[in-house]
Amino acid sequence: MQQGQPMIVMSEDSQRVKDQDAQDYNISAARSVAEAVRSTLGPKGMDKMLVDSMGSVTITNDGVTILKEMDIDNPTAEMIIEVAETQEDEAGDGTTTAVAIAGELLKNAEDLLEQDIHPTAIIKGFHMAAEQARAEVDDIAEDIDPSDEELIRKTAETSMTGKGAEVNKEHLAELIVDAVSGVTVETQDGENVVDLEFLNIETQTGRAVGESDLLEGGIIDKEPVHDNMPTEAEDADILLLNDPIEIEETDVDTEVSVTDPDQLQQFLDREEEQLKEKVQQIVDLDADVVFCQKGIDDLAQHYLAKEGILAIRRAKKSDLEFLSEVVDAAVVSDLASATEADLGFGDVTRDEEDELFYVEGEDAHGVTLLLRGSTDHVVDELERGVNDALDVVAQTVSDGRVLAGGGAIEVELASRLRDYADSVSGREQLAVEAFADSLELVPRVLAENAGLDSIDTLVDLRAAHEDGDVQAGLNVFSSEVENTFDAGVVEPAHAKEQAVTSASEAANLVLKIDDIISAGDLSTDKGDDEGGAPGGAGGMGGMGGGMGGMM
Repeated sequence: MQQGQPMIVMSEDSQRVKDQDAQDYNISAARSVAEAVRSTLGPKGMDKMLVDSMGSVTITNDGVTILKEMDIDNPTAEMIIEVAETQEDEAGDGTTTAVAIAGELLKNAEDLLEQDIHPTAIIKGFHMAAEQARAEVDDIAEDIDPSDEELIRKTAETSMTGKGAEVNKEHLAELIVDAVSGVTVETQDGENVVDLEFLNIETQTGRAVGESDLLEGGIIDKEPVHDNMPTEAEDADILLLNDPIEIEETDVDTEVSVTDPDQLQQFLDREEEQLKEKVQQIVDLDADVVFCQKGIDDLAQHYLAKEGILAIRRAKKSDLEFLSEVVDAAVVSDLASATEADLGFGDVTRDEEDELFYVEGEDAHGVTLLLRGSTDHVVDELERGVNDALDVVAQTVSDGRVLAGGGAIEVELASRLRDYADSVSGREQLAVEAFADSLELVPRVLAENAGLDSIDTLVDLRAAHEDGDVQAGLNVFSSEVENTFDAGVVEPAHAKEQAVTSASEAANLVLKIDDIISAGDLSTDKGDDEGGAPGGAGGMGGMGGGMGGMM
């Protein structure tokens, strides 16, 4: 105060929301994000159609894709989106589960806040529950042998169930397991390391999904640069070139006065000689195939064709880097300094129907999944589902632990956490119980999305687990509670641990905030629009502006 007048330390455009209003604002924003993806959870989950500002359409039920494509400009909502991104990066799947649990944790936390339980007690209780849940996951998980292809294939099929890849999941699961096996190496200490960098995915429209294939090598979607070139080469020496086979241009602009037509012809002859020299360098290397990242002059194409050399130009940099592993070649940046040691060795074949080159090496440490589908939207969703399944299989092979799916692990964890809560003193006990209730959201939503009664399903699941069936889960196709592990519904333990960790940490981060101070509109999109920011006691005005683009 200064002579009875309040001191103003914030600008006129600044926004501030405090205490209960701030908590309400944050919790509502986070729950809105979670509720936006809940209907996509499980085998019977629905898809979302997302249309961006340019009119591009994405149809998917992949949680992280939905959240990334949404036009969200609310700071708290973006924190929840980070949960999905972290889950995707660390586990490859389970993004919707992680976000849904985070939203449910905040919903139950809101009930505790209304009972005058301090946020720090809730945060501590959630942290204790998450630690205990991770320990219980490790106790419940089944150890598997990385060579158990049947069980690993079931994890891939479970990951793809409910996505665009589900119709052909058996065929795709076999391809995925074989692909991961092709890029798995065993370290000196006996651990299995899956290097997905050496697994390439190519897509093609106009064919059935069931025609997808796996190639031990690479695929180049290019045409030969000349019609008279060969289209196949067995036991070929392959040159990977990042240097144009064209006339070298000077770095400075020059002017030359020509007084005689013969002088002009001399310039043209010299250019032709330069191209002949470049082609001769390739011939001297005994290269049979050239994959060039840059351009190839028309005259050079003619000379290469005369020498019987297959050449492809404008190949993608990523394709050359991948082929370097497939055929064990170096990517040459200067043709003049290339040696025979830089060449790779392999077979190059042409699929005229698909207009693709297949490149296979002798001991190729690289495989390519060729995914086919009828349309671009089908192929895009198929690729998302296969990418998730690849990550799941890679995690399973590396981690070696799996769990029963269908909500079995969540119900068992909830039961064990309630027992654990009895040993917790203070108000944290209520937070641990709230955490247990939040985990049961997963089987409830699975039932809802399958058109079943969620309460009856949860009662049946709890009864089965109380009878000692740790792997009792919901079969959404038969509507029965059964041993989902034996039924082939198998999930990686690491993904569940990561989902619990990400959800609890995000919820605790939101709960710890009691004051929101913004230099202007609380929206994170500072465009020309003047969105509604939270006002005074209501505190939720910004929610409408911040989430409006999402809903």
